[in-house]
Amino acid sequence: MASLQDQLRGLVYSTEKGDMCPQCGEAVAECRCAELADEARLGALDGIVRIRRETSGRKGKGVTTISGVPVPEAELKALGKKLKKLCGTGGALKDGVIEIQGDHRERIKQALEQDGFRVKLSGG
Repeated sequence: MASLQDQLRGLVYSTEKGDMCPQCGEAVAECRCAELADEARLGALDGIVRIRRETSGRKGKGVTTISGVPVPEAELKALGKKLKKLCGTGGALKDGVIEIQGDHRERIKQALEQDGFRVKLSGG
């Protein structure tokens, strides 16, 4: 027989608390899953920002990816927006990796070094 906590894990809505987090079983307003995931991501980083150019899985289109940035998720979104504006192009934030359309490695490296990050160019 499953414990009460295990039964609550599948609960997605409660008339008492409203929407429930499917991971921890707490009310969405009280859920800390995103904060804990962000802390775990930051703890796994080595402090070096890596910039690389990728084309695989993008139909030959080049994309500059920036990974390993040691800032919280909200600041990462703002940084991505700043870099997209600097390069005059589009991009996205996926799983803690900033993607900027086109090959802008040198420009991004200079901007990040001015902001005080340790930067390495990696890959082709």
